[in-house]
Amino acid sequence: MKMSEAEWRKFVSAGTRTGKAAVTRADGSTHVTPIWFVLDGADLVFTTASSTVKAAALRRDPRLSICVDNQRPPYSFVMLHGTASLSDEPGELRTWATILGGRYMGADRAEEYGARNAVPGELLVRVRITKVIAERGIAS
Repeated sequence: MKMSEAEWRKFVSAGTRTGKAAVTRADGSTHVTPIWFVLDGADLVFTTASSTVKAAALRRDPRLSICVDNQRPPYSFVMLHGTASLSDEPGELRTWATILGGRYMGADRAEEYGARNAVPGELLVRVRITKVIAERGIAS
């Protein structure tokens, strides 16, 4: 069954589900890696080191897909397609790294993770979501 926009937004924002981000390497092969993320209106936001395969791929081709799933029956998933922009602006990076730290490590550790993940060499990735495929209860 297809999810409504409200349903898929609630699904991807629930708890500490990670996203699996897929990018395309220069040789055309795919690269998939887990990410911590949050939604910000029409965008999805995450951070990454500027030296990662993911960052290099997004500099070359900003298109990516992110899958968020529930691995328990009856199984559900949301696939987000979009275009990324990269920023190393310290204030913006610190704000979002702190928000991400709060989601995944708890409010009591948000500042710690904000400081840890908002350092030189880190990037903020803002993905403008262009397409959503969201299914719930696949095995129902």
